[in-house]
Amino acid sequence: MLYVSLQKHRTKFRPGRFPNSRDLSRACDVISFIMRQLRKKDITMTLNHRSRLQGLRLTGALTAFTALLAGSPLAAQTIDTVNGAEISADVFNMYLESRIQKPVDQATPTERTRFLSELKDIYLLTTQSSAKALAETPRNRAMIELQTRGILAQAAAAEFLEKNSATDAEIEAAYKEQISVAPPLEFKARHILVETQSEANSVVTELEGGADFAELAKTKSTGPSGPNGGDLGWFAPNQMVAPFSQAVAGLENGAFSKAPVQTQFGWHVILREDSREATPPTLESVRDMIKQRVEQEKLQDYLEGLRAALDK
Repeated sequence: MLYVSLQKHRTKFRPGRFPNSRDLSRACDVISFIMRQLRKKDITMTLNHRSRLQGLRLTGALTAFTALLAGSPLAAQTIDTVNGAEISADVFNMYLESRIQKPVDQATPTERTRFLSELKDIYLLTTQSSAKALAETPRNRAMIELQTRGILAQAAAAEFLEKNSATDAEIEAAYKEQISVAPPLEFKARHILVETQSEANSVVTELEGGADFAELAKTKSTGPSGPNGGDLGWFAPNQMVAPFSQAVAGLENGAFSKAPVQTQFGWHVILREDSREATPPTLESVRDMIKQRVEQEKLQDYLEGLRAALDK
């Protein structure tokens, strides 16, 4: 006799987060595990005291599929029927793609047969009278509603972005705006990071006495750059925390900070080795990132408009 506990296989779908292909794949893995256990002989499925089926921890795994399968019948071709419930080609293709993690037209005949069998088992479980009753419990009804709304919201957002994609002019304007506010200089610096101000002051004293900055960093610095002599390479000011960047900007090339600089990481003694004019990235190198930002702003504006309409 085998006690089957599926707690560790539970798939979590959190409210406010849309299920994606990874979520569906995890759900499929859970269901696949369950089906393998059900097909074995001499297995006792021990149910949790909270619910007759909650011991199987199927709720999270099946919710996504219930949301996908619920609603109006699909017009797609029916490829199989289980207890009067039709399995459409659309549903099967979605399930198959989530299981094989590649386009459905790349599925092998063996994969198609295997995962159709799995999907039929899902339909078999969810067409039982107990499953129909569970679908009406307040908790499960709420979960199904959230998953359905999440999927539809994701589809609505995708449709909006498809119809309102960023134009070349919008991308170029956003690029120019970003370049205009970018820091004009980049810096090359080293630093020595210690835990206390007194330790930092001691480092400053040693440097003033002629100690080599890089060698001192190797022995004194607690930061990850210590073994490399505190070398931070070239960086833009906005890549560092504000107190550090401000201190670097206030130094001359070749000078180190006589007053230690405190950040959330500890106390720094900084050597500004060099500086140069910042070279902005080309538009083509950041086009995709800027396009995404522009479209996110469009979607946010659209949502704000919808919210405003609710208040009228």
